[in-house]
Amino acid sequence: MHLAIEIDREEDGRWIAEVQDIPGALVYGDTRDEAIVRVKALVLRIIADRIENMELVSDMDELFSIMA
Repeated sequence: MHLAIEIDREEDGRWIAEVQDIPGALVYGDTRDEAIVRVKALVLRIIADRIENMELVSDMDELFSIMA
């Protein structure tokens, strides 16, 4: 799984970071680094919530292997 972070600076000076492949993964930060860290954390929370609710998360099976 590879998720691209799009980052831009707003006219008011705030930074906005978004992962378009994950609906709702959009955050603001006072600095570029803060926006990046915050969107990464948000994406991980969204993915964890989907897994807990048994929703399909594409490409997640590649991260885990089940050992018998």
